[in-house]
Amino acid sequence: MQSSTTATSTSTQKYAIDTNGQVQKVPDFTIKDILDAIPAKCYERDLAKSLSYVFRDIFCLVSIGLFTHKLAYPLLFASAGKTLPWQLAKFLFWFSYTYVQGLFCTGLWVLAHECGHQAFSDYGAVNDFVGWTLHSYLLVPYFSWKYSHSKHHKATNHLTRDMVFVPPTTEEFKERRGFVGDMLYHHTGDSPLRTLLETLFQQLAGWITYITTDITGQKYEGVAAWKQNHFYPFSPLYEKKDAFYILLSDLGILTQCLVLKLWFDKFGGWSLFINWFVPYIWTNHWLVFITYLQHTDPTVAHYDADEWTFAKGAASTIDRQFGFIGPHIFHDIIETHVLHHFCSRIPFYNAREGSEAIKKVMGEHYRFNDENMWVSLWKCARGCQYVEGDNGVLMFRNVNNFGIGTNSKKQD
Repeated sequence: MQSSTTATSTSTQKYAIDTNGQVQKVPDFTIKDILDAIPAKCYERDLAKSLSYVFRDIFCLVSIGLFTHKLAYPLLFASAGKTLPWQLAKFLFWFSYTYVQGLFCTGLWVLAHECGHQAFSDYGAVNDFVGWTLHSYLLVPYFSWKYSHSKHHKATNHLTRDMVFVPPTTEEFKERRGFVGDMLYHHTGDSPLRTLLETLFQQLAGWITYITTDITGQKYEGVAAWKQNHFYPFSPLYEKKDAFYILLSDLGILTQCLVLKLWFDKFGGWSLFINWFVPYIWTNHWLVFITYLQHTDPTVAHYDADEWTFAKGAASTIDRQFGFIGPHIFHDIIETHVLHHFCSRIPFYNAREGSEAIKKVMGEHYRFNDENMWVSLWKCARGCQYVEGDNGVLMFRNVNNFGIGTNSKKQD
């Protein structure tokens, strides 16, 4: 009987069996091997070029907004009646508008993310000012998230040190679901309806829940729940020296709240709702959609403290494709994320060349999936519920009979 969860060869090379039943070799290259392969020009940061993308995205937001309100809506609906077809047409019109605005807001979010990694320019003060401004507009605590996100990069897919999308182990999953005994555990699956509802919650409220409760991060025993968030200066997520910057992040949030109050007073609730709030919800959705699928896949491994290395963790990410939107509006954050985890200081406009360079070193360990990302979202929600493994390498498993599921240890 071969355990299909993990296995170790007679050499030092380790293996794991992924959710699909495929053998996954644990990477044996080093971070130096990767960095040596990246051309020096990939590290070149151009402030003017980076700012041009900020101005482009803001220009698109403003021009689309003016076109929609001043020309398109009056032209299409000036004589619209109150019948159901007209009301449905209006709904679809505004739905499409907020969808597009949400895309460009997400583009600005990604550029602020570049600032947090100091990939925006050679000037730290410029990076932090631009990042703080853009993220505050979207109610993101810039420095707070910058610091927790940095820790995520330093411990990607480390079971006890990673800061986000930390999967439960088998026992933790059973405890969360209230399973009693192995019989119930092995024979109780989740209905597709439950998966759908949980996925909707993740996509609509996942980001807010994460920054306010650290829901998918590490657990801090003995620390009050209200302290485990991105707003409390002395949260266990941070070092004591970070407190001032956490407060500065909070100031950005409070400033934006004041801006939104003034917006409401001057232009009314509808203007605020359709031009900022709904695009903001779209942005939060895209953020979770992108990051979840960058780190969750049936082929992705997690590691315990003894087995983890920076190179292994960075290699446990996956590049995907998102059509025109990915490279042209989301600034390649989806298509070049593996490289980003090996070296986050490379600006996005140099990431394609860097990605091609590291593929030669990574070989079979480079993960790429060009499947429709909505299909991938559903598959990951059904198939990647918890991790298990017995040699320090843990792979995703599930109770939905997706792939080898909970019967993994019974496979020959």
